[in-house]
Amino acid sequence: MGGGGGGGGGGVRGILLDSSVILDSTSNDNETASLRSGVDYLLRKLRHSNIPTGICYAVGFPEAKVSLLEKLICEFSFERFIYNRSSIDDTVNVVSQAWENNGGSILHVVLNNFEGILPNASNFGWMNVVVNGDGDGLSKDPTGICIKKLEELPMIICELNKKSSEDNVVVGYIMKPSREADFAKRGAFPLNPTQNGLIFLPLTFDLPILSQLKKVDIIIHKATDEISSIERSNSCNSSSKIIYTTGMLELQRCIRELPDCCVIDPFDNIFPVVDRLRIQEILLGLVELKTESQCNIRGPYFLKVDNFEDVELEKRLHDAKLCLPSIVKPQVACGVADAHSMAIVFKAADFPGLNVPLPAIVQEYVDHSSTLFKFYVLGEKVFYAVKNSTPNAKILKNLTESNQFKPLLFDSLKSLPTDGNKKPSEMKEQNLDLDLVTDAANYLRSVLDLTIFGFDVVIEEGTRDHVIVDVNYLPSFKEVANDVAIPSFWDAIKMKYLLFRKRENENCV
Repeated sequence: MGGGGGGGGGGVRGILLDSSVILDSTSNDNETASLRSGVDYLLRKLRHSNIPTGICYAVGFPEAKVSLLEKLICEFSFERFIYNRSSIDDTVNVVSQAWENNGGSILHVVLNNFEGILPNASNFGWMNVVVNGDGDGLSKDPTGICIKKLEELPMIICELNKKSSEDNVVVGYIMKPSREADFAKRGAFPLNPTQNGLIFLPLTFDLPILSQLKKVDIIIHKATDEISSIERSNSCNSSSKIIYTTGMLELQRCIRELPDCCVIDPFDNIFPVVDRLRIQEILLGLVELKTESQCNIRGPYFLKVDNFEDVELEKRLHDAKLCLPSIVKPQVACGVADAHSMAIVFKAADFPGLNVPLPAIVQEYVDHSSTLFKFYVLGEKVFYAVKNSTPNAKILKNLTESNQFKPLLFDSLKSLPTDGNKKPSEMKEQNLDLDLVTDAANYLRSVLDLTIFGFDVVIEEGTRDHVIVDVNYLPSFKEVANDVAIPSFWDAIKMKYLLFRKRENENCV
């Protein structure tokens, strides 16, 4: 829970939350206790902030309220400070000694109608943050800071930390809560400056977006988490249209008002990873890749299908170099409920009525010894992990023989047919040509113009063709060790920002 970072001295060295901002004070019943609005949001943001955080309450506090506070202290791994109003200075000294003095301030967060434990906080290098005050952030109250909602506190922290070094920059991020939690618990989103000066601010649609964006230098997003629908085009020559949620549309509108803000990555760059057909077309360009490898790297053979009842479908499959079994995927790759509803089809007669959303992509099923290589591109760095995967076609056929070789239907996010007899230790890496795949990663980075993305590679038995079967934006890269992945994640963001600034300066000349 230490608070070190790359921003030097100053900034925020600790956060002390008084019980008055945590517990709902609308009821005077000492037998029950409940949380104030915004508390759960704030505690989740502070939990992995890399800033020491504590909860304090007075001696003699009602048992029910103490019980709830203690539960929160345990759940979020915060520190506990119990004070006696007759010896405030003792509590101040205890907290100050517990949190290393790096020249920064300790934020003491209290309710506006609460006296607090520090009537002269500035004398101790502390700063009162008064919630529900009438002021607006840092500018209004010379004795401290006034905010109207608890959700504003991360902005205040980021603002103070940014001032601690001219090299610090603020990264605003937005994605669905479960994804954010996965990144945060790995230490990816600290409110304290990272080793390369990044400070991460959670963006929320519960506060005005524009006021938040004015505090940040960089925006990183998982826009595919905020897709409400996709309008599929009936024309062969036009693309489908992504319909974003109201909040994401507002975010995009505000970004257009702030051209100096670096976006990772521009929303238009995301579209190819939403459309499996577009990705397949991009992968065709791998044939032009000049490498010294004895192996080929390519995308799978594929065919777009608009109607499973097409009487010419079997011939079209043959013309596209597709044989059975083949894997069938919706053209829309993410953002809608059925984007991951897939099937492995063994007989052409089973295409009519197939329960996979249309339009669909029929994709070559590659025999790959049940071994999948997951590649992650973080800026200029490339990592990979080896995963168990679906078995070869012969084993799949044996699995479905008792069911008359009916299609295998599955959700690729939840269940994938795998070789239950194959152990991870048996997965071989000697056939992987890492230089070849790295060349392909550089090609995709250039064509897609994405900073952080992932793709899956399988190696075809016999030919040793390296086949890229999937591409996705801002993956979790959870298979890569945190001490390697997270600094690389930060470096990718900072390098993109510096390049953006360089281009901005060149355009101004």
